Amino acid sequence: MITLYIHNLEEVGKRLDHYLVSNLDDHSRSQIQSWIRSGSILVNDRSVKTGYSLELNDQILINPPKVEDSAEELIAEQIKLDILFEDDQIVVINKPAGMVVHPGTGVHKGTLVNGLIHYFKNLSNLNGKNRPGIVHRLDKDTSGIILVAKTNKAHAYLSEQFKNRKVIKEYTGLTWGKWTNNNGKIDAPIGRDRKDHTKYTISESGKKSFTDYKVEKQFRHCTLVSFFPKTGRTHQIRVHASHVGHPIFGDEKYGGGISKTKGFLPEFTQFYKKKMSQFNRHALHASSLEVSHPINKEPIFFKAPLPIEYLNLIEAIDGSYNE
Repeated sequence: MITLYIHNLEEVGKRLDHYLVSNLDDHSRSQIQSWIRSGSILVNDRSVKTGYSLELNDQILINPPKVEDSAEELIAEQIKLDILFEDDQIVVINKPAGMVVHPGTGVHKGTLVNGLIHYFKNLSNLNGKNRPGIVHRLDKDTSGIILVAKTNKAHAYLSEQFKNRKVIKEYTGLTWGKWTNNNGKIDAPIGRDRKDHTKYTISESGKKSFTDYKVEKQFRHCTLVSFFPKTGRTHQIRVHASHVGHPIFGDEKYGGGISKTKGFLPEFTQFYKKKMSQFNRHALHASSLEVSHPINKEPIFFKAPLPIEYLNLIEAIDGSYNE
């Protein structure tokens, strides 16, 4: 339990959430607002709104809810990590495809977190015991850049940047079909699929979702595209690419899998089936990311090269069937 008092006239009239963000710099604004709404933060022993205007002699009681954690202890594992950058605040990892970010139902070993706790003594705990350091995530089969926070202060600062769409992200995707326009924006709200809760879909009642794109290279049946998501919805790029008729190569969940190899001449069908089997995942890679550093607030840019198997896939498609 934390107790704060408003005794300074300069603090009178401030919004409660703004005041707390400046006084609890180990926690993000969204987290603090959630605590206010849930009643974990009280003013003068009563619940108030996030925009409550502070008054002289107000008493603020803060009782953060405990984060639900699995009863199972995390296992530190000596997993090879491709570290692109590290200082005393953050770590930047180039995650390989096939690696789950953190333990969950049925997955307790081999995750990025299992490797992180082996190599790093200090990691943030804002996301709970089972997600130390994890600020954002990538799908299991998406390779590329992921940020890790060593301190709660860094975690809170980075989380605010993601929430306020200040993070500049670029993904490289090999998609099916030829795009009509060389660049543009996909504006389509995304919600959870009612029939399959592991999937997401375009829904008028979903959350606003925006993705910019730029065509990098056209092949006979596929296109290499750079995607720039402006929002951070789960499976956003995969859902948006499928929505506009160009699902990600190898993405079974969203229509880019084996079914897309049908209808071609037999030699093409066999070629794509073989390449899809060899690649064995969807062709999406988090290639670059830019954020402001938690301490000096200066922009920092990171880039992760395409994995060798991704380069080989592009070379095979380009060399055999480029027009």
